[in-house]
Amino acid sequence: MTSETAASTAPGMPPRRRAIAEFALDNLVWIILIVVLVTFSLAIPQFMQLGIFLNILQNSTFIGIIAVGLTLTLISGHMDLSIESVMALAAMAVALTFGTGGAGGGVVIGADWLSFPVSLLMALAIGAIVGTINGVLVVRLSINAFIVTLASFIWVRGLVVALSGGRSVYGLPDAMRVMAVERILDIPLLAWMLILVYVVFAFILIKTPYGRHLMMIGGNPTATYRAGIKVGAIVTSAFILSGVLAGFAGWLLASRTAGATANLGIGMLFQAFAAVVIGGVSLKGGQGRLSGVFAGVLLLSSIQTAINVMGMPPHYTQMIQGGLVLAAVLLDTLKNNIRRAYL
Repeated sequence: MTSETAASTAPGMPPRRRAIAEFALDNLVWIILIVVLVTFSLAIPQFMQLGIFLNILQNSTFIGIIAVGLTLTLISGHMDLSIESVMALAAMAVALTFGTGGAGGGVVIGADWLSFPVSLLMALAIGAIVGTINGVLVVRLSINAFIVTLASFIWVRGLVVALSGGRSVYGLPDAMRVMAVERILDIPLLAWMLILVYVVFAFILIKTPYGRHLMMIGGNPTATYRAGIKVGAIVTSAFILSGVLAGFAGWLLASRTAGATANLGIGMLFQAFAAVVIGGVSLKGGQGRLSGVFAGVLLLSSIQTAINVMGMPPHYTQMIQGGLVLAAVLLDTLKNNIRRAYL
């Protein structure tokens, strides 16, 4: 390294260059996403279409929403592995109640449109119940969150199979299919739901005391407790919100598929986890931004879409996602080293 280079990267780096370096490090996943999209657009002629990009956004909805819940628990210093199964349970409960085909009960509640709010409340309530169970076991009984939510991942998925008898359910009312078929400004309503969730929870994490307290707890729960903040209540609420978001994703997924199957959503937990890690959320807690998670979700969806467009076998998606998770961890270490050495 030359003396000029050393001087430019020393701790006394000019404020403007320091700000640019910080911005690049904080938004590295967005830079990678842009490079990947440009590369795909140049290498795959049929990839550069508005419909393809809208499809990427729409396909990111379910993984993207459960990734928000996972982010909340990780920032608090814990983990929620149950989100995939909770999503499936919410979808199956809604389908069993209102579906007219397969194992569906075909329940009609007055006017057809009433199935929309009732089914949504049902899905959110299911998520809240499982989230509360997880939160209470972690906070009140001091059981490791990994063990608690892994157990929930298993028993909730078992409940999905038990309720459905392993059969598929289909034939949801048209009122419940609105989310899957409607568009606003020619953008799928599902994509708008994804954007709305990220905007709302990004605001909560950045602009509200709750978000700041969540970060503080993940960074140092003992000091946060001594500061008079109700650590247990906030951690429990993070698990409840994670469950509610998983329930909401399940409701949207049921709308998209017009029903549910016993294996609905299998593998989405690992994709959400990959997106969160790629997005820069610390597994140690106290650090993470939803903007990065959103970019991570879009990156994974873009790669999967490109593989589908090229007609490649689907297992390539898993291989690339695994490599991206490892690369994300290495990049996170590299970014921290750069900050300590130069910024």
